[in-house]
Amino acid sequence: MGLTTGNFPPVDPPTFMKMPYLERIKTLSRHWAEYGFGAPKITMFIYLFRMIFFTAGCGVLAATLTSDLNPFAPSEWFDQAIVWQKLIVWMLLIESLGMGGSWGPLSGHFKPFTAGFRHYFRVGTIRLPPWPDKVPGTKGHTREPIDVAIYTLMIVSFIVAIALPGNVETHRTDDVLFVGHLMSMGVLVPMMVLLCVLGLRDRTVFLAARSEQYLPALIFFAFFPFVDMVIAAKILIVAVWAWAGFSKLNKHFPLVIPPMTSNTPWLNSTKFKRAHYADFPDDLTPSRFGRFMAHIPGTAFEIAVPLILLASANETITLLAAVIMLGYCVFIISCFPLATPIEWNVMFMYLIGFLFLSHSSADGYALWDMDPVLLVLTIVALSTFPIWGNRRPDQISFLPGLRQYGGNWASAMWGMAPGAEQKLNDHVKKASLMQRDQLEELYGFHEAEVVLHQLLGWRSLHSQGRGLNSVMWNTLGKDLDHYTLREAEFSCNAVIGWNFGDGHLHDERLIEALQERCDFAPGEFIIVWVESEPYGNGRQEYRVIDAAVGIVERGSWSVDDCVNTQPWLPDGPIPTNVTWRLDGYQRVSYPPLDPPPGPAAEAGDGVPRPQVAT
Repeated sequence: MGLTTGNFPPVDPPTFMKMPYLERIKTLSRHWAEYGFGAPKITMFIYLFRMIFFTAGCGVLAATLTSDLNPFAPSEWFDQAIVWQKLIVWMLLIESLGMGGSWGPLSGHFKPFTAGFRHYFRVGTIRLPPWPDKVPGTKGHTREPIDVAIYTLMIVSFIVAIALPGNVETHRTDDVLFVGHLMSMGVLVPMMVLLCVLGLRDRTVFLAARSEQYLPALIFFAFFPFVDMVIAAKILIVAVWAWAGFSKLNKHFPLVIPPMTSNTPWLNSTKFKRAHYADFPDDLTPSRFGRFMAHIPGTAFEIAVPLILLASANETITLLAAVIMLGYCVFIISCFPLATPIEWNVMFMYLIGFLFLSHSSADGYALWDMDPVLLVLTIVALSTFPIWGNRRPDQISFLPGLRQYGGNWASAMWGMAPGAEQKLNDHVKKASLMQRDQLEELYGFHEAEVVLHQLLGWRSLHSQGRGLNSVMWNTLGKDLDHYTLREAEFSCNAVIGWNFGDGHLHDERLIEALQERCDFAPGEFIIVWVESEPYGNGRQEYRVIDAAVGIVERGSWSVDDCVNTQPWLPDGPIPTNVTWRLDGYQRVSYPPLDPPPGPAAEAGDGVPRPQVAT
């Protein structure tokens, strides 16, 4: 892998795309195990440059200069509450603009790198209300002038909150006297109201802002006394870590660490990467080493160390726990995982220093220093969604459920008849072309297909990928080898501007919005969608959707079957339990384009003729 040259799979693209689909997955899952996405190293430097100079650098400049503090004297501003508050709002701003997580090529934004605000400022793009049948005035899935207006006001409210110097306030407890600048309720409440109102119109923007973490912080800023505000923020950050660790107590997570490590661009040792797999290249289930990394540093430490950090009043123990959690953040940043939660980790590194070191429990910021009523309310509020989300993942997004990177994700795979993907460009208003077209401008048609198949190879290294491939195989039959197959999260990134692993953003509600615009014929657009496993259930519920018809099949598969087979399903599709099928439904089949797939054929020169699948 060079600075500007990626580690492209060693295949001849036109010939490779004529191979059976599962043979392609076999080749690309093995390639991922050694080289990850294989992006040029310049990609890593672009992310680092943005992280250092934009996220951190501009954030510090904005927070300090507007607070009459010297940005080049960290000792002057690092422990200032107004800087902490403004940096939280800065994170809300850049995430809401789509310039934080889910940005750039590692999230499917190849050209241009940014979708976010370019999508949200555009009337006519897709929006996804969370409860259109329950909340008046939210029905529909088209962005209207009112949505753009609310979004604009929200962005302005963030900028104003950062620009204002704050009010001088005094807070006294038995152990702490605080005198300093804090944001006023007058700037905090409008931000919260606008964020929630916009979220009722479009959950995408609400989730993109990472509201599950930053909205509670705004509530603490607005309504809690200073000491209680700091302690509540400690509970919040520990809840994020500990519940994320709890969500990893499953059979899915050991399959997450190996492909994540394989994608680390600075790690050139293929031997070390292979060590995470049981017997490369024949067995790509996790090795004992890979499972150890998942269970001990990846899960046990993530639960135990933050709880120690929260409870400790000993300076040495607190410092040691803080260093370990800083190591977590650095590790995740260094892996450059897909969806790129880099900004989040940068913010949490600052919060570790501000909350636990500059405002330590020994200095009057311990749990027992918090108002008991507020303490109970905070713990209950921050535990409700994670408990609910682990038991009923169908009702709670994995983000407010605090189940990040647990491997137990709602996910999907798209299968489109040859040529049908072009309809998403022709009829869906969005910030950019579909990824195949973005990549084709950079590398060529067949090369673009190989790159997008790498994402299918990546997904197949995870538990749900084996299940999705199995059901798609059962559904498409022989058409599996010539249909256009896509990893749904990445395609969703193009049509709604953002996704961070939340399969609920591309379930049948998004498909309905796409169908209204594209008018796919029966059989042209087939989706296999799966829900997360309810905690300890052992099975995942899936559904098959024909965009022109609706849901046509429901069923489930065993998690054990998924985690114990290979990405390329050498023993055939895993067993499924079909619980319902639409009466009389027969999938319509489309043959390969004539001439064969390529730029001309995708433009409409080939004419596929539908037939009922047998």
